Amino acid sequence: MSQPSVVLATASYDHTIRFWEAKSGRCYRTIQYLESQVNRLEITPDKRYLAAAGNPHIRLFDVNSNSPQPVMSYDSHTNNVMAVGFQCDGNWMYSGSEDGTVKIWDLRAPGCQREYESRAAVNTVVLHPNQTELISGDQNGNIRVWDLTANSCSCELVPEVDTSVRSLTVMWDGSMVVAANNRGTCYVWRLLRGTQTMTNFEPLHKLQAHDGYILKCLLSPELCEPNRYLATASSDHTVKIWNVDGFTLEKTLEGHQRWVWDCVFSVDGAFLITASSDSTARLWSMSNGEEMKIYRGHQKATVCCALHDGTEP
Repeated sequence: MSQPSVVLATASYDHTIRFWEAKSGRCYRTIQYLESQVNRLEITPDKRYLAAAGNPHIRLFDVNSNSPQPVMSYDSHTNNVMAVGFQCDGNWMYSGSEDGTVKIWDLRAPGCQREYESRAAVNTVVLHPNQTELISGDQNGNIRVWDLTANSCSCELVPEVDTSVRSLTVMWDGSMVVAANNRGTCYVWRLLRGTQTMTNFEPLHKLQAHDGYILKCLLSPELCEPNRYLATASSDHTVKIWNVDGFTLEKTLEGHQRWVWDCVFSVDGAFLITASSDSTARLWSMSNGEEMKIYRGHQKATVCCALHDGTEP
């Protein structure tokens, strides 16, 4: 198989992972994933592999082959893996799980290289653009910064006691972090660099974005500049697009019939892909908020999506 310029994948409670042609909407490859549901998908920076976070494993699949078998399996979590991502050069992977741990995996070596204990089920983990700090959010409402250089937790905060942090996102330049919770609230902090390497959180804004749960929040990528947006995907069936300058509502993406679980921007921020319990994924234009394509094929809730349409590093 030749390397596709756009890699778009979704996973569903129907125990399949599907690869799609973004423009035509055609599904060109289906992987059966029978042992568990898939909670999160992420594509490596070089577009060669797709990581699928399940329960309790992470499996790595070759994007450019038709093989149904994973090329690698990462196995030391003991519960649902809810977060997975890659360092910018693709040398290592990070993960967060309901077993209460955040782990780091060297992709060139077997086993887990580091483990951090969050003491509550981890729902979300993001890598700071400086590539030296991981930020995690858990079921008890804790946000923790893990300093990979010092190998310790450098910062801890609780925006709302006993309110689960569902999703975290960091601005591409490291200037801002947003945490979304089960009450439809986004907490926004400015990230300040002190003389230390440690990141300091300065409260910037509290946004009541939805009445229902926010299942995913995501800040727009660098190539979207000078526009800066925050997307919030919710159990109220909508995705809202907020202008980060003042956090005004720019548009509401309406069309999904059930919960919207996941969303991902195209590399230039011109499009957004969403995944929903209505079993579809959809492509939206950011300029007018119109639905441009529906990806149909999953038999049950589509809970995660991954897109890589940029150049390789």
